[in-house]
Amino acid sequence: MAYSSVTASSAGPISREDRKVIFASSLGTAFEWYDFYLYGSLSAIIAAQFFSGLNETTSFLAALLAFAAGFIVRPLGALVFGRVGDLVGRKYTFLVTITLMGASTFLVGVLPSYASIGITAPLALIALRIIQGLALGGEYGGAATYVAEHAPHGKRGLYTGWIQTTATGGLFLSLLVILAVRLSVGEAAFAAWGWRIPFLVSVVLLGISVWIRMQLSESPSFVRMKEEGTRSKAPISEAFGRWSNLKIALIALFGLVAGEAVVWYSGQFYALLYLTKTLRVDATTANVLIAIALAIGTPFYVIFGGLSDKIGRKWIMLVGFLLAAVFYMPIFKAITHYANPALEMALATSQVTVTADPADCSVQFDPVGKAKFTSTCDVAKNFLASGSVSYTNEAAAPGTVASVKIGDTVIPSVSTTGLDAAAAKAKTGEFTTALYKALKDHKYPVSEKQTPVKDASGNVAKNADGTDQTTTTYAMAPADNAAMNKPMLVVVLTVLVILVTLVYGPLAAALVELFPTRIRYTGMSLPYHIGNGWFGGLVPFIVFAMVAASGDLYYGLWYPIVVAALTFIIGLIFVPETKDRDLDNIPS
Repeated sequence: MAYSSVTASSAGPISREDRKVIFASSLGTAFEWYDFYLYGSLSAIIAAQFFSGLNETTSFLAALLAFAAGFIVRPLGALVFGRVGDLVGRKYTFLVTITLMGASTFLVGVLPSYASIGITAPLALIALRIIQGLALGGEYGGAATYVAEHAPHGKRGLYTGWIQTTATGGLFLSLLVILAVRLSVGEAAFAAWGWRIPFLVSVVLLGISVWIRMQLSESPSFVRMKEEGTRSKAPISEAFGRWSNLKIALIALFGLVAGEAVVWYSGQFYALLYLTKTLRVDATTANVLIAIALAIGTPFYVIFGGLSDKIGRKWIMLVGFLLAAVFYMPIFKAITHYANPALEMALATSQVTVTADPADCSVQFDPVGKAKFTSTCDVAKNFLASGSVSYTNEAAAPGTVASVKIGDTVIPSVSTTGLDAAAAKAKTGEFTTALYKALKDHKYPVSEKQTPVKDASGNVAKNADGTDQTTTTYAMAPADNAAMNKPMLVVVLTVLVILVTLVYGPLAAALVELFPTRIRYTGMSLPYHIGNGWFGGLVPFIVFAMVAASGDLYYGLWYPIVVAALTFIIGLIFVPETKDRDLDNIPS
């Protein structure tokens, strides 16, 4: 059956009332994304607060997995709230999702830490993340549908482009609030209790968002469908139980959303984690750099959304997928070059090799804290992975004690199997001290600090000559702020954001135009949230896990590169151009 089309020339001016409800919808959605991304921006601190019973590498990955839990359940939220939106209406669904999101975010701010209530803390945190994910699963499809159904023909890309700014706008707002609190209370206080303030502030945003959404009128397309009695009685089975509609959902998922998702989360969220966790740029500087890039790049959501009304949604997005697949590797290497040149130089000039029996090596991840990484291979790789030191793997004969080679220096690893905590810490300390010294000798950025030795009474121990006894402690040094090329970092990070706007700016209009009104909310929500919840939301976890397993700081980038490339191919072959479709005359 042929689709009705309406050319851009039939576009009429949008009314003042429509502008008001579109703005209100976009602003409320931005507040929801603010709530959701607070957790992601504070992953390192949350790892320390709620997963302190695990080692450093595992606790950070566990925190990322808890973050991903909110994404994993988003498709379920899409089904639940998509059905409600198609049966009851867009406005009612908006109010439910924003209330759930705001309440669960506020509760994260008052949740006791692991040190206070033990394992109950991370379990409660994950439960709240799941509630957030369910709420967000019902949000985007409704917002995009609502705005598109208000917009005039020929301007859907332009007006839904404003919805597309809200995810970045929410991230931008969260960064600003975090930065303001950090500067107000100081880093020590922020790590101890100040991190809770941005979560608590969400209750104010919740009140504003609910008030705004109470002012909204229902979508004209939904009202018309309700008056005509053509609403779907079973939107889920109609959307996904009929091959004609299921085929559209699959094309939307694999030809549009999967690639958009990995580009979005790699280009904005993973970029922030890469700066802070891998390159050790201080959090305040990293937040400022990302915020500037977002401020520069965000208008391009609307620009590319409007451009898609003229030249089509498909080709703009395909260009974004292709550019991301081709340039992600050099872009992230450029970030290393401009953010931490000392680390880049060390990685290039002093190769690190782990020689070990492959059977002695485990995957460096334990989400429940039960596994014990005590073998000589595990001890060595855990240190290198947590220190952002790239290494290559070299297989050794069975039973060989693992060793780390840095330049010409070879350091045998140690095993902590069968040792109590104190003995294991002491033995590991000797090994890591030797590694730190070797890394420092080979120009890796390692800091050195003299720490007083305390006696049994807690006083500083004295040498025979009366001077204080000290011990030397080492750590991977933070990125040198003076050596950082911040203007070029802003340029590179802005390029990442613009790649995001290419694939995300036209997306809402493209998805809305694929599905008929009676199942639109449900039909577009599920592929969107499977793509963004699973393909995109798992980007930080998958990338970091791949890096820890391989030893290559850039190896994890192959995940978004491959997904973007496959989406480009599938989209090129199967995705139709939709810009001239009449929303009220798309057959089901």
